This record gives sequence, C-alpha cells and structure tokens, in this order.
Amino acid sequence: MVLFYEDLHVGQVFESVGRTVTDHDVMTFAGISGDFNQLHTDDEFAKKSNFGTRIAHGVLILGIATGLTQRMGIFDGSAIALLGLEWDFKGPVKINDTIYLRMTIGSLRESKKGDRGIVVRDYEILNQHEEVVQTGKITVMIRKRPKD
Repeated sequence: MVLFYEDLHVGQVFESVGRTVTDHDVMTFAGISGDFNQLHTDDEFAKKSNFGTRIAHGVLILGIATGLTQRMGIFDGSAIALLGLEWDFKGPVKINDTIYLRMTIGSLRESKKGDRGIVVRDYEILNQHEEVVQTGKITVMIRKRPKD
C-alpha cells in the first residue's frame, strides 16, 4: 500500500523485514567502492581487531537500509527525491548479522508547490540482538495524494 504525504503523521512507526548481511555483500561492496580495508576483507587481520572478526562497511549498511525501506513498498510511487541525510554509526555489523530498520516519521511540512511535502524519516538500524547499530535522518520529498 503506497502512502502519500496526507497518510503520514509525526510519530508513526514502520518496521522492515530482516536482511542478513553476507560475505558476498561485503566483498561485492568492496569491489564496487574500492574500499578493501582489511577490517572488511581480511579474516586474520580482523581477528586481531577490537571486533574480533570482519565487519561490514558502515555505508553498505546505510545502503541496505534504503533497500529495506523500498521493500516495505509504502513509498513506491509517492517518493520524489532524497533531499538530505544525517547518519551515525553506533556499532559494528558483522558478517551474517541480520539487520532490520525501525523508521519513525520525525517531521512533516508542506513544500512551496501544493502537490508535495517534505518528510523527515528517523531511522534506527538494529541487529538480531535488537542492538542499535546505526541511526539517522533521511529527508525526502513525497507526493500528495492525486486529486482525481
């Protein structure tokens, strides 16, 4: 079910399905981004780190969060544009951790054009232990419900 600007209210909460972060995800992201930091790609190096194992790139998890948002389907056809992003990395995501997101509507305001609004979505990314590993705000432009 697609949601439009009028369907949203401050404090409204949505949760996504889970997504397991795999070795393939991490190595593919390393290849695409060129970030082959040993903490992400070298088991032996990572064993000696504070984490004791390899961890996923923080930005990979942010990207997965946008995919989890899309999988909810609630903004398919109503989202117009990404306007801004603020993000904090709170803890590691290890290979084979399962993450999900909790998104809360933080604020709403109408845009200058009458057919859309600005929505700030507050994010918490949690792992399978319900530990918050990332938080952030994503500001988007959302269509208003068509009048016809």
